[in-house]
Amino acid sequence: MQPASTELVRLEQVSKAYPQPQGTITVIEGIDLSIQPKEFVALVGPSGCGKSTLLRIINGLMPPTSGRVLYRGKPLTGVNLNCAMVFQSFALLPWLTVRENVELGLEARGMEPEQRVKKANFFIDKVGLDGYEEAYPRELSGGMKQRVGLARALAVEPELLLMDEPFSALDALTSVALREELLDLWRDPEIALRTILLVTHLIEEAVELADRVIVLSNRPARILKDLVVPLQRPRNKKSEEFGQIVDEIFSLIA
Repeated sequence: MQPASTELVRLEQVSKAYPQPQGTITVIEGIDLSIQPKEFVALVGPSGCGKSTLLRIINGLMPPTSGRVLYRGKPLTGVNLNCAMVFQSFALLPWLTVRENVELGLEARGMEPEQRVKKANFFIDKVGLDGYEEAYPRELSGGMKQRVGLARALAVEPELLLMDEPFSALDALTSVALREELLDLWRDPEIALRTILLVTHLIEEAVELADRVIVLSNRPARILKDLVVPLQRPRNKKSEEFGQIVDEIFSLIA
């Protein structure tokens, strides 16, 4: 009897193509990738190379054209309820309050109202929005909106958090603060989250946050390098070692 796989996610020769009037366009081709529990992994690559598409395939929001995705050793069919997604555009419903937006995933999973409120309040507090439970998205800054999106994703207690350029729509200072808070949440013993897959176009952000950086080529995306980041946290972005890793990734993409 073979031992059970310790991998959380495995992609085996995953490709994605779209039919177009002028012919088929292949976005991703032959991706082999594994993600272990408790890892923080970043995906970087040229703009439009298929990073977000790969994220959606892992979440089960779209099927690969060929190849397969395994989750805990079993083929993924349909949406993966063990994952949650944080989007670049916040994706909040403007007619719902902060608490109601955070409760959305819990309501969809059939949780009783009293439990939903309790859990939503817990994660709203964790992301630093205590006191804003009854506010509407129009009353919030960009950073606060993204905190709501993060609380909503964390509230369903995913094994794997998928993040699609979550800080790119924010100003520089807010982005720095949220990156630090994300690492704190990842290490918080009161939160079930232990594995994160982040898509970013900022190489420095990937090296600052991740245990591994997966470097993708231009379309059709293939893996150019699976790079381990051997730096202790918190990471000094002005250090020579940090700069060398950033330069290596930049040279691969350029």
